[in-house]
Amino acid sequence: VQLQASGGGLVQAGGSLRLSCAASGGTFSRHAAGWFRQAPGKEREFVAAISWSETYYADSVKGRFTISRDNGKNTVYLQMNSLKSEDTAVYYCAADVHYLGLGWRRADEYDYWGQGTLVTVSS
Repeated sequence: VQLQASGGGLVQAGGSLRLSCAASGGTFSRHAAGWFRQAPGKEREFVAAISWSETYYADSVKGRFTISRDNGKNTVYLQMNSLKSEDTAVYYCAADVHYLGLGWRRADEYDYWGQGTLVTVSS
């Protein structure tokens, strides 16, 4: 499975962006998917995940971000609204092809990763 993340960019605080993660070489709809982010000098952190029937969010983005999937397009999205300067980071999408049962909030649950897309929020 190969993942291609896109949609990052520069946006003012309070604005919106939609990230996309397109999968090839596999069927995304069969697997859970997640978004993580890594800010400069910080560790990678969980943002959101979508399983076959449920969604999960970090407390810091709950109510502002929405994860969704379009199985026909083999793509997972992250709609980000009311962006804040602290949302600035490189955002990575990931696919959980070989389910380990560690939990969707853990990066080591996922075995395929996209290349990352930079989101910069100016205050």
